[in-house]
Amino acid sequence: MTVTTTAHVQRPPAEVRYADELARLRAADDAPTPPGWALSLRAARAFIVGDEKLGVTRKFVGDPSLIDRALVSLATSRGLLLVGDPGTAKSLLSELLAAAVSGDSTLTIQGGAATTEDQIKYSWNYALLVAEGPTERSLVPAPLLRGMAHGQVVRFEEITRCPLEVQDCLLSPLSDRVLAVPELPGDGGMVFAKEGFNIIATANTRDRGVNDMSSALKRRFNFETVFPIADFDTELSLVEAEAGTLLRRSGVTAPPRRDVLEVLVTAFRELRAGRTARGDEMERLSSVMSTAEAVSVAHAVGLRGWFLRGDAGTAADLVSCLAGTAAKDSPEDLAKLRRYLEQHTSWRNGPQWRELRDARRELPGG
Repeated sequence: MTVTTTAHVQRPPAEVRYADELARLRAADDAPTPPGWALSLRAARAFIVGDEKLGVTRKFVGDPSLIDRALVSLATSRGLLLVGDPGTAKSLLSELLAAAVSGDSTLTIQGGAATTEDQIKYSWNYALLVAEGPTERSLVPAPLLRGMAHGQVVRFEEITRCPLEVQDCLLSPLSDRVLAVPELPGDGGMVFAKEGFNIIATANTRDRGVNDMSSALKRRFNFETVFPIADFDTELSLVEAEAGTLLRRSGVTAPPRRDVLEVLVTAFRELRAGRTARGDEMERLSSVMSTAEAVSVAHAVGLRGWFLRGDAGTAADLVSCLAGTAAKDSPEDLAKLRRYLEQHTSWRNGPQWRELRDARRELPGG
């Protein structure tokens, strides 16, 4: 079912959320456009990095040259593979790129250990298959076949979580731009990709050893690394904006407190780097302390404060919400978090840091 409105939808696709911006960009777009694309490269870039004159917001915080390279890759015969640490907005970037290039970001394959070729290419309506045999009417197209037939970008999330033999079903679509359907007779047995088709895949660097890609498949992708946000103020502003949006959708009218968010982002950056702001070495958590995870914690803090007490959330709420983040990968991470709160926040002044230290007893096992 196609999503055409944001009403009662937790997270509409990018082409719905930003439909007005896409319309303005299309109306003003006079640059050369690659065959099959909804926007030119210049307009697609503006959609992602923003354009103040057209009232287009910035949607991805990162190096603009990464966007340039990604768009150029999609205009070639190579696929695009976005790699990086978890939580660095690879999926968001792939969604924005697909929305800009094709006007549709919903042709998505979610990779996993149970992903099969049927979920990637096509399957069959078995009632019709038994009644009529293999026909185009009994064929059930999956994202890859639909993207090739309609000339659209297909997104493949977490490709390295799929078994190697499943990944390699992309070889022919990426190299020859054709998908064979051997069950169908005649011309219907070959689906040739229309202009505009390409594949954007994502892979976490922490998971690359799960099912590493074959050399043949790697050669058919251009690799681009998405790095964590380096600047503190930029990360803080992003967490504040994204958490505020999530809280409003959750019915919370109180905006997140910036002083609490400063403590949150500082703690995440230090736990991620294994070093405090004044240079003290510390234990890194094995859990992913990404910007996306910080947004999730900020959202939980706001919900906890609003629905339990009617306020915007405090630094003490951070400890309870951080516990769920720290306990994901290893029980030792809770102990590391407790030591961080005891040993590496004592030199910091301010009521929020004191409140954070005092609340460390709320950690499980404390």
